Amino acid sequence: MRRRAALPVLLLATALVAGACASDDKTSVTLTIREGSSFREAAESLAAHDVIGNARLFGWYAARRGKDRHIRYGTYFIRRGGSWDEVLTTLAQGRGIVNRVRITEGWPLWDIIPALAEGLMLAPESLEVAVRDTALLRRLEVPRGQLTAEGYLFPDTYDFPDGVTARQAVELMVRRFERVWKPEWNERLAELKMTRHQAVTLASIVEKEVRRGEERPVVSAVYTNRLRIGMPLQADPTVQYALKKRPGRVLYRDLRVDSPYNTYRRAGLPPGPIASPGAASLEAALYPAKVPYRFFVAHPNGHHEFRTTYREHLEAIKMVREVARRDTLERRELERKQAADSAAAAKADSIGQ
Repeated sequence: MRRRAALPVLLLATALVAGACASDDKTSVTLTIREGSSFREAAESLAAHDVIGNARLFGWYAARRGKDRHIRYGTYFIRRGGSWDEVLTTLAQGRGIVNRVRITEGWPLWDIIPALAEGLMLAPESLEVAVRDTALLRRLEVPRGQLTAEGYLFPDTYDFPDGVTARQAVELMVRRFERVWKPEWNERLAELKMTRHQAVTLASIVEKEVRRGEERPVVSAVYTNRLRIGMPLQADPTVQYALKKRPGRVLYRDLRVDSPYNTYRRAGLPPGPIASPGAASLEAALYPAKVPYRFFVAHPNGHHEFRTTYREHLEAIKMVREVARRDTLERRELERKQAADSAAAAKADSIGQ
């Protein structure tokens, strides 16, 4: 009888020893232990990501060692092949915790820097210094006179390691841009007789103008056609950048701003990017659609009407305004009808009571 009772204990001990030992697996995974999670929930998440083999045995092992009550919450970048003691130490000390920050396509530095400062708990001033690093600007071949890496902090979701510095964060984002930039795009630059800086600048304008992804190459073509004939770009986002205004309506008085970024008053591309473009906008800048359009006007929903001549453009503006006016009237009528129906329903309820 004693031998039969000893067998399960022996099997349990063997399983614990096997599970607690490190393996040769060197791969890593990203997983999140949400604030307020129990140790059991954390163990189940670790098991689901193959960091540990058995959540229940791991929990029993942690309890026996008194290490199941102190874990740091957060998103971890953690190795799969670690021993259970290594995993417990990681959870207790918060080793490998990363800070996830989402940088959206079309954000200028004045949006990116606060997001990084908040997400990484860094001083905005240190990030300002990092994006002005002269060695970094030379590496990116940013023309003299441009003082920041505007446009080159690639928009993406980043998992920054705990304790990352401002320079390291900026370097990581710039390297992401360099990896996204395809080698064949350099050959395309030669065909277009453009520098990479000019392509990034055009891409940033396209990024700010477009709300529907399929229109990127067409908007790029409009600006490319204007550049070819020496026509001012007349891009509202460049004026907003000059004024440090959020996207919205550009007023006539805004067009008087004296800035090299005012593409209503100055022909050609502005001196540099006005935001960080994504890969799709970079490609659209390099491969614009083969269309003759030189004008476009946006519907309230973001869709554009493209035209070749100025007369056609004026007609398109009139049509868009009429559609917008009609949509407004229909919306108001619908709201009025809904309000009347609600009032009627409320009156019927009161009579029924």
